[in-house]
Amino acid sequence: MEHQECHVEPYEKPVDKEALRSAMVAYLAVGGMGCPRCAMRVRNALLQLDGVIVADVFLEHGMAAAAFDPERVTPEDLVTAVGRAGNDGRHHYWAQVATIMPAKEAMSLPDNA
Repeated sequence: MEHQECHVEPYEKPVDKEALRSAMVAYLAVGGMGCPRCAMRVRNALLQLDGVIVADVFLEHGMAAAAFDPERVTPEDLVTAVGRAGNDGRHHYWAQVATIMPAKEAMSLPDNA
């Protein structure tokens, strides 16, 4: 169900291409999202973690993907961020890690990326 009064601004941050070389990507199964604004809340929460390089949320599949620096962020941090994204009394999101792999593999990055 869409809530017309819910406005969510996208959080933007530059992509650190150098950091992607050693990043990991976590794919998360995400529950509780009902509309594109829910997906934006989850994406914003992931991107706001120091150490998350890029994130995307796929509402129709109930999935999120986040490339992160494993020295600064744990998969558990990602799951916690998803839960906190709905911490407004009206939304409740949850996640679990589906798989983790090197970003070079997940994103088909060339060796000179």
